[in-house]
Amino acid sequence: MPFKFITTSLDGVIIIEPEIFRDGRGFFLETFQQEKYVEAGIDKNFVQDNHSHSIKGTLRGLHYQLKRPQGKLVHVVAGEIFDVAVDIRRGSSTFGQWEGAYLSAENHCQIYIPEGFAHGFCVLSDTADVIYKCTDFYAPGDEYGIKWSDPTINIDWPVEFPILSDKDSRNPELNKMPDNLLPVKVSIK
Repeated sequence: MPFKFITTSLDGVIIIEPEIFRDGRGFFLETFQQEKYVEAGIDKNFVQDNHSHSIKGTLRGLHYQLKRPQGKLVHVVAGEIFDVAVDIRRGSSTFGQWEGAYLSAENHCQIYIPEGFAHGFCVLSDTADVIYKCTDFYAPGDEYGIKWSDPTINIDWPVEFPILSDKDSRNPELNKMPDNLLPVKVSIK
């Protein structure tokens, strides 16, 4: 099988390890194969690809969209990041909990973060190029954020003094977000 799908403590957050074929010329791997991803529970229609280039110490996040939520399939093509998903779905048994993964151009791992989760990452290498597929389009008026250093979430970021955007530096803590600005966990029957 060209992919190993690893479930995490957060329902729907999946770490993907691809099979890498190496030889004297370099390597080859599949970065997405719809049938295999559907079999693993990632039955999504990806509609937008994004590319982020950042310098060492940059922390982007924790971001989400509310009315047009985005599931994200994240991987790194240059450098290394620590990528984080936070469950911010009201009514979820794992509300406020996080999962992290080291993604790099060396390990080629990916993480799938479903709708209803906040997402962020910090850059560990000199620079990093991050590519991610999204299940909905970017909607500028529908973007929200949670404070990266929220003590109630207590993410163990591997960077002490990150470089933040002005907007990310003003994100509120999760317990200060009004309920109507947080997603609700949808029950599947």
